[in-house]
Amino acid sequence: MSAISSAPFSPEEIASEGIKPEEYEEIFNRLGRHPNKAELGMFGVMWSEHCCYKNSRPLLKQFPTEGDRILVGPGENAGVVDLGDGLQLAFKIESHNHPSAVEPFQGAATGVGGILRDIFTMGARPIAILNSLRFGSLDDAKTRRLFNGVVSGISHYGNCVGVPTVGGEVYFDPAYSGNPLVNAMALGLMETPEIVKSGANGLGNPVLYVGSTTGRDGMGGASFASAELSDESMDDRPAVQVGDPFLEKSLIEACLEAFKTGAVVAAQDMGAAGITCSTSEMAAKGGVGIELDLDLIPVRETGMVPYEYLLSESQERMLFVAHKGREQELIDIFERWGLHAVVAGTVIQEPIVRILFQGEVAAEIPATALADNTPIYHRELMAEAPEYARKAWEWTSDRLPPCSAAGIELAGSTKTWNEILFQLLETPTIASKRWVYRQYDHQVQNNTVLMPGGADAAVVRVRPVNSSPAQANTGVAATVDCNPRYVYLHPYEGAKAAVAEAARNLSCVGAEPLAVTDNLNFGSPEKPIGYWQLAEACRGLAEACTEFKTPVTGGNVSLYNETLDSEGKPQPIYPTPVVGMVGLVPDLNRICGQGWQATGDRIYLLGLRWDTQETAAVTLGASEYLAAVHNTVAGKPPVVNFNLERQVQAACREGIRQGWVRSAHDCAEGGLAIALAEACISGQKGAEIALDISDSQPSSLRWDQLLFGEGGARILVSVAPDQAANWETYLQEHLREHWQNLGQVGNPNAGLRISTRPSVPVIDVSIADMSDRWLNAIERRIAV
Repeated sequence: MSAISSAPFSPEEIASEGIKPEEYEEIFNRLGRHPNKAELGMFGVMWSEHCCYKNSRPLLKQFPTEGDRILVGPGENAGVVDLGDGLQLAFKIESHNHPSAVEPFQGAATGVGGILRDIFTMGARPIAILNSLRFGSLDDAKTRRLFNGVVSGISHYGNCVGVPTVGGEVYFDPAYSGNPLVNAMALGLMETPEIVKSGANGLGNPVLYVGSTTGRDGMGGASFASAELSDESMDDRPAVQVGDPFLEKSLIEACLEAFKTGAVVAAQDMGAAGITCSTSEMAAKGGVGIELDLDLIPVRETGMVPYEYLLSESQERMLFVAHKGREQELIDIFERWGLHAVVAGTVIQEPIVRILFQGEVAAEIPATALADNTPIYHRELMAEAPEYARKAWEWTSDRLPPCSAAGIELAGSTKTWNEILFQLLETPTIASKRWVYRQYDHQVQNNTVLMPGGADAAVVRVRPVNSSPAQANTGVAATVDCNPRYVYLHPYEGAKAAVAEAARNLSCVGAEPLAVTDNLNFGSPEKPIGYWQLAEACRGLAEACTEFKTPVTGGNVSLYNETLDSEGKPQPIYPTPVVGMVGLVPDLNRICGQGWQATGDRIYLLGLRWDTQETAAVTLGASEYLAAVHNTVAGKPPVVNFNLERQVQAACREGIRQGWVRSAHDCAEGGLAIALAEACISGQKGAEIALDISDSQPSSLRWDQLLFGEGGARILVSVAPDQAANWETYLQEHLREHWQNLGQVGNPNAGLRISTRPSVPVIDVSIADMSDRWLNAIERRIAV
């Protein structure tokens, strides 16, 4: 007889915990008995994809995780890198997608709170937040509600807790209509003499519960995050946590003060799966056990049972292991900050998690069975790409209408390139995100060097506590990147492109790329296409991180991002492996933003030339132009040329450090024309661009590809005239034919003028007209 047939639970009860029938059989074998209700819930959350990565762990093993600057890699609350001069940076990214779909304000707010706890649990003071967001079309009222709620939640928590939100990205596409993505990344500067780890040790050492009280909010949040969203998901609001940023601010200060005493052996944030996760992971990592008495846990609600204690995801809570005899020292610190701190358990020799309640054993499970010895599914990869991808790859630009220097034929009339440029500048994915970042306090702590919207990456001064800004000239740059359309059409190339763009963005502000934290947002891995997308994207990430020498220090996997439509059919999001990358800025006096700096400065394009015939590298396939103007999602994304990327990025960094380069901006969505327009808007100065077009140019060269094609490891830079000779000598030696002089920066009244020689106009638009469309596009849609 199978275990499930004699189980004290119905198949529906078992399924409601997210446990498959074969997994229940495994639980029975591990325990040698049937679990009770509390234990079933513990297995349900810890064996969820959100906690144990049972579908993705085999794929993650291919990521590079070691490097000269890596101090802490995957497996801890956050990664840590060495910045030199005794400075160490902790950083991590995590998702709060499903909670934000049903309760956008609290879902996003507690996502910020959770990622901050991952940082200060290591002994680091949080210094910056970034976010990567995806929503459906802003033409949809539901999307506008979600968008408003998420941005409000992020700003509320970050502003109140006093950590600046310094950068991020926002994409809009109908693929995310029912399932928005909310990924939060945080950075912190180490303050403790030693990095605080999470593995429990020291038999007989006390286990302390610190922070806020435990309630019923967030019940089963990890399981909730590992299932498709449906019309009934709105009933799962209790699975969304409620945060208190002011309490978290006190928790930050109390924890950092406690860590500096040396009385803390190990620390773990109570995030997904709450008490269950923190006890089992601390025990498993230390090779010991933990006994915890629920009667000692501070609560905010009455009548709670073990199942509720163990699965609650109430916020602002931590678990410590302290040195025996020093617990009162820690309790006094937390009480001084107005927080709870109680001895609730003990480190024991037997490697189990034993939960006591009202004088009896409420649960007893081997720690490894919950934390690391969990189910792993080795799924079969499709022998060839799925039909949707193969069909999309057949697309070529030959299917587009004819075009010339005057414009392109659309719907029976000619649309000028001025009109196309305006249309793209108004596309929410390309348009300015100032409506978002103006709600964030991005200057609190007074260390933000480059403001949101002004550069391709955020730059934050690395200033230890009690030192003045004048004493701190080292900075850290950070960015989050992923073009999900690229990944949807070609997961392998799209994932490589995400890493390349992140490194390029850091290089554009003068930072040396150091390391990566990633957030893998995908649909169901149980479906062949979903698993193919995940596996191919992981392959691309692993290769690119190896090529750029940016090891992966950890991250988050968020699968089952699918919405069940009214007919019960799952609609997956675009596969979205978000790459969070950090870089070192050795001298804050040698950085730059994306806007032109002075009239007369020379404008250069690094990377593939605008007139290149390398169509695999600069293409309209998968482009924003193709999607926005032609309503077509097809083609192959650009192929990453790692050698050229490294050369172009190194040249850009060197130009900035030598003081030659005064502005730098990568060519991403919308291609060269959009990059030029954004540099004009940011600097409020025009640009005179002359393109050498002659009769010798091949007839296959399309104007839309020249202007709006994407890819090619391309960076737009401006250089002062008196430095042009030095700069060009350097480029001749290091980039050879992969650069060109495009023109010069104009005055504020000149606008953007792109013409062929001898002066045939292609684009001629004012800064005011470009600014109006780019700056106000999102505001206009929100105001509907």
